[in-house]
Amino acid sequence: MYPCEFFEEDIKNNQLYILLNNEEIVSAFVLSNTNSGETAVKWNDNHAKAVYIDRLGVNVKYSKKGIGSLMLDKAKEIAKTLDAEFLRLFVVDINIPAIQLYTKKEFVKVNGVYNEVFDDGFVLQEYGYEIRLY
Repeated sequence: MYPCEFFEEDIKNNQLYILLNNEEIVSAFVLSNTNSGETAVKWNDNHAKAVYIDRLGVNVKYSKKGIGSLMLDKAKEIAKTLDAEFLRLFVVDINIPAIQLYTKKEFVKVNGVYNEVFDDGFVLQEYGYEIRLY
């Protein structure tokens, strides 16, 4: 279950990318030029142009089929067309499968932690990862 309130804005801003199999959503992600945690960690080069991948998800029916890896490759390809030097992301510290995927795809963990605080006081501790595109 994903909080869906973001998707309307993502669609309006042409930031949502979806992989379909016939009419079924297989996977999706968002690419944007900013992220609320971008100043909380120490990126390799704070002045380089970066694109952030967010809300990457894979339909559970398609788990363990390489879809996440395929979508990261596509995100890198799109980020390059946007003249980004880095593709960056944040991942919750306990999301071990995602961390393993990002590491496998050669994303590098950067120093620092972003604590995303929600209205109800709930806090997610997130690590920043990045990959140089050029």
